[in-house]
Amino acid sequence: MRVVLSIGGSTINPEGKPSLEFLRAISKMIKESRSEFGILTGGGSIARVYANAARELGANEYEADAIGITSTRQNAQLLVTALSGAGVDVYRHVLTDFEEAKGRRNKVVVMGGTIPGITTDTDAVLLAEAMGATRLVNISNVEGIYDTNPKKNPKAKKFAKMTYNELIKLAAENDSRSAGTHFVFDMLACKLIARSKVETHFVSGDSLENIKNAIEGKKHNGTVVR
Repeated sequence: MRVVLSIGGSTINPEGKPSLEFLRAISKMIKESRSEFGILTGGGSIARVYANAARELGANEYEADAIGITSTRQNAQLLVTALSGAGVDVYRHVLTDFEEAKGRRNKVVVMGGTIPGITTDTDAVLLAEAMGATRLVNISNVEGIYDTNPKKNPKAKKFAKMTYNELIKLAAENDSRSAGTHFVFDMLACKLIARSKVETHFVSGDSLENIKNAIEGKKHNGTVVR
């Protein structure tokens, strides 16, 4: 079975410092899993800092996106290093092309961002489509999908299950299409999982048990969209 993991940069690199504990733990989990994986890494806070700095220096949104993409690829290379160190059959180069990812026969392939204007959310879904994966697991610093931002509203409601259309509606309210902004899952990515019926799980990087259960399609404390 092929599963795509979309790992947020805030999980790999919280507060500007790589989490070696998370990188080692997720690598061990992947090594023990019987699935094959495509992995997309986000840029997190570092990407936002650089994108905002670029804007202040006069960059347009295309240029801010391009700078943010370099952060996603740096996180991707760090994950490749962790996987290799754990003895996982991972392709040692960070891929930038979906066709090449589709053609690899390693247990794991890792990608960062691809082109300006497309988020790593969308990249992850495109990777799932290219690889024929029917399950995508989105790992971030939020436990699931909420009706409002749980970090700003302590009464925010978390959804255990959602339909594709419900997710699209929520994403449309939050998707500003600018580099480094926060939204649940960008609208294009939502429409892509809907067209290909990719079962998508949203879990926090704080719980390895929830991540493992999501990978295996079992019950967890996050959100399932299908």
